[in-house]
Amino acid sequence: MKETWRWFGPSDGVTVDHMLQSGVQGVVTGLYDLQPGVVWTPEAIARRQHDIAHMSDGTPSGLAWDVVESLPVSEAIKTQTGDYTNHIANYIQSMEALAAAGIRTICYNFMPVLDWTRTDIAMGLPNGGTCMYFDLIDFAVFDVFLLKRKGADQRYDSVIFEQAKERHAQMSDDRKTELARTVSAGLPGAATSLSMDDLRAELAAYDGIDKDRLRSNLKHFLQAVIPTAERLGLKMACHPDDPPWPVLGLPRIVSTMDDLVWLTEAVDSPANGLTFCSGSLGARADNDLEAIVSRFAQRIHFIHLRNVRRATDQAPTSFFEDAHLDGSTDMIGLLKAILATHPDPQNLPMRPDHGQDILTDLGQNTAPGYPLCGRMKGLAELRGALRALGHNAANALA
Repeated sequence: MKETWRWFGPSDGVTVDHMLQSGVQGVVTGLYDLQPGVVWTPEAIARRQHDIAHMSDGTPSGLAWDVVESLPVSEAIKTQTGDYTNHIANYIQSMEALAAAGIRTICYNFMPVLDWTRTDIAMGLPNGGTCMYFDLIDFAVFDVFLLKRKGADQRYDSVIFEQAKERHAQMSDDRKTELARTVSAGLPGAATSLSMDDLRAELAAYDGIDKDRLRSNLKHFLQAVIPTAERLGLKMACHPDDPPWPVLGLPRIVSTMDDLVWLTEAVDSPANGLTFCSGSLGARADNDLEAIVSRFAQRIHFIHLRNVRRATDQAPTSFFEDAHLDGSTDMIGLLKAILATHPDPQNLPMRPDHGQDILTDLGQNTAPGYPLCGRMKGLAELRGALRALGHNAANALA
């Protein structure tokens, strides 16, 4: 696999120098200062490519922008409201500009409103490090008692509801504020974040949009953009839901094997593919990751490798970001499956996703889940495992 690294641009505390010293072969990034729905211009893309191509002293890095993560799909497109037809036109124009710049893989998602969701971005670990955590009880506290979403108390079973009620009664005001901020935050590096009132308004926009309607809207989007992807030689790689179940009453449509079957058949094209994220899909025990890799090998255009440890085998459940070779997923077995089934594993872009904050990461203001040392440790472990399995990543540079 081609070892890549997510980078949030010049403002990222992890620099191009750090990436190069970590041994990565390519960069995954986006134009995070731009609002969803606007056009990515050739000039803005070229500036980001220039940033990647140079170290801090101005010397060439030898690195290039390999994968876009992500070219965001606006909420207007997801709900088919407002100026969504213009947003789709802008999306296609951005695809044209990316292809002209030589970038061929675009990761995106179709998660309503919140994208990936956690309740704690710095849960303490026994070794003194920290990690991100999704606590189902805390999430119910947020939903029922802080956001006060209508009908939320009926969405959780009685055991979860009573535990949430008790926890809320014991929770300090500071923790309530922190929890609300964590759950409603935007993606790392994104141009926007949501206040509680913003979140309520965004949720209201999905009134009447169930799973079937959201699927229909995704199919409409794919029917619009995949012909352009085919013409330009682009690979569209849809990222699965995180966590892979409905949240805050919002439908989720890229969470299970059945969802992936629907997605790939909705517009049956090699350009309509997947970002295989072992952490997102692995948060559900009923997702057989090796079976998913085998079935969709031809459609997997990008790989996120991370490991979560589930509290139970039920869905939904609590989970935390474990070390890359630990957790509830058999990472070695998964790597074997990828190498055995993917048509071109040498050139398949992979990145170590998320990471625990360890060593000098602690106290640094890096994007949640994207520390330097924690990801470098994960990449080193994955690289070693791949070499032990006989995979020579250096061939990806040939």
